[in-house]
Amino acid sequence: MSSPRIFVLGSANMDLVLAVERLPREGETLRGGDLALHPGGKGANQACAAARLGGRVFMVAQVGSDPFGPRLIASLREAGVDTSRVGVSPRPTGCACIYVLPNGDNSIVISPGANGALEPRTALAALDDLAQGDLLLSQLEIPLETVEAAFAHAEARGAATILDPAPARPLAAWLLSRARLLTPNQTEAACILGDPMSEIRDFGQAAAAASRLIQLGPRAVVMKLGGLGCLWSDGTVSERAEAFRVAAVDTTAAGDVFNGAYAVALSEGAAVADALRFANAASAISVTRPGAQTSIPSRSEVEDLLHRAGHSPR
Repeated sequence: MSSPRIFVLGSANMDLVLAVERLPREGETLRGGDLALHPGGKGANQACAAARLGGRVFMVAQVGSDPFGPRLIASLREAGVDTSRVGVSPRPTGCACIYVLPNGDNSIVISPGANGALEPRTALAALDDLAQGDLLLSQLEIPLETVEAAFAHAEARGAATILDPAPARPLAAWLLSRARLLTPNQTEAACILGDPMSEIRDFGQAAAAASRLIQLGPRAVVMKLGGLGCLWSDGTVSERAEAFRVAAVDTTAAGDVFNGAYAVALSEGAAVADALRFANAASAISVTRPGAQTSIPSRSEVEDLLHRAGHSPR
């Protein structure tokens, strides 16, 4: 039997990437490296990751009629994503200006464009055949009301839901309660909990934050902890996975690759521990390469890393 379908509702951006020694101060002009254009957007990144890693993936998004739009659709198709539900908006294609520091960390400014015009009615029409057993994955680079409408629709249809609460923002319990799985990083978790200045530095603090998040409604939480790894919790039981040690070049889309990989593992019925390791491995490989979708590994590369680390492929 085929694996359940993975529907990714979210953004598609063209990433404008510059390498910089440091971020400029107010009023300061710095010289950066050559400008690089990479297909990106959290939604499209996650769709490409899930498809490249073996999932049956359908993208629900909007691009503009400018030259960036066809390039983003082509990148999705090359990864194996079904793009029949990607619409064309009169607004320009979304863009992200990304500044990458020497250690691989980045700072990002988003121009939503067509992503901001993805209305609930349009998304629900594209998700009309969503059914029990399917999986819906979304983020927050499209209008929040669209995500809310889609999650209510998924709940009514019996489909599983994954919410990546990025970019960080406060969220209502109504939406959180419709997420079977919430996948924040440290910053996003602190924002949802109303304590944006708090820091999560170890697995103990992550488990405590996850328990507080569970009280807001999601059935389970996966905390993405960067160089530490990740932690899954349902409020009673927790499971953690250490990060793979790699030399980071560019952390752009690392979280997106993690989400796409985790969605594939869920669609294949993997145990929690195996799903965490699989997603960690995919994310680890991605940070050793520049760009967003260009950094996504193949299934065989992830399985090879797991094998070399002493973990049997699922």
